Amino acid sequence: KVLSWNVSGINSDKKWNVIRDRVSESCCDVICLQETKRSHFDAMFIRQFCPPVFYQCEFLPSNGASGGSIIIWKSSIFSGSLVFQNEYASSVLLSSAHNNASWILTNIYAPCTPSGKKDFVEWFQNIQMPDNVDWFIVGDFNLYRNPSDRNKPGADYPDILMFNVAISALGLVEIPFKGQRFTWSNKQHPPLLERLDWFFTSPSWTISYPNTNASTLIMETSDHVPCLIDIST
Repeated sequence: KVLSWNVSGINSDKKWNVIRDRVSESCCDVICLQETKRSHFDAMFIRQFCPPVFYQCEFLPSNGASGGSIIIWKSSIFSGSLVFQNEYASSVLLSSAHNNASWILTNIYAPCTPSGKKDFVEWFQNIQMPDNVDWFIVGDFNLYRNPSDRNKPGADYPDILMFNVAISALGLVEIPFKGQRFTWSNKQHPPLLERLDWFFTSPSWTISYPNTNASTLIMETSDHVPCLIDIST
């Protein structure tokens, strides 16, 4: 199980207990956090919000007080190594300690500005991933696929088209999603709600893990809903 969550900053001790609760209740084996707003992680800091079984990690430092992401996994279940990192994403090769199965996990935190979105999508759609690789992509894309992924009028149709063209170019498969319809709220009254968090796989993944699905957990401390992806053969 993989927990994916834009935590909107992780430097406040008020958030640590909430994150630990979501980690514990989800029984996850891998944690992908976005928008950490933190430039460095070490074992001591990770202990603030993770049980001790989460020992290994790869993180993308924040740019000042914005951005940043981290992938953390149980070292008793996986060995992992960083295979790629840039300003938008980190990709880790995870290998099972039980059966030596391996797959690439990419944790995305995309920009929210118009120019940043275009630059991100241009990079994203040109990723060269071999067809036989089990590839799993999670994160906050700051884009939605359909006008219905927003609870109010005003959908950005050029962005929708741009995002869907990139997904099609990569041949990605969207993971079935259940739970709350929208994953982000501006927390105003009445709120603007959007689906900004997405989960995709390569076609080969659907053969290796055909019953993979995603669901939402309780929203706390962040403007994004935590999501749990259950990987199953």
